Amino acid sequence: MKTKTIKIRVNAEVARIFEAASDEQRRKLEALLSLKLSDTTRSKKTLEMVMSTISRNAQGRGLTPEILDSILSEN
Repeated sequence: MKTKTIKIRVNAEVARIFEAASDEQRRKLEALLSLKLSDTTRSKKTLEMVMSTISRNAQGRGLTPEILDSILSEN
């Protein structure tokens, strides 16, 4: 399978974890992300439906509007 490098923005903690991972762990994370992105883009669901599902999952895991604001304001 041919691959191509892309850039994505993630929060600082995710970046730190990825950068500290071994080469094997990075390859696994990259494969997992690639599969998830592929599944999302091939889905018949609209972007709005995907975002709604992500939002419900995040709220179910304890993400509040205040926490989200805090994450988004980190620079």
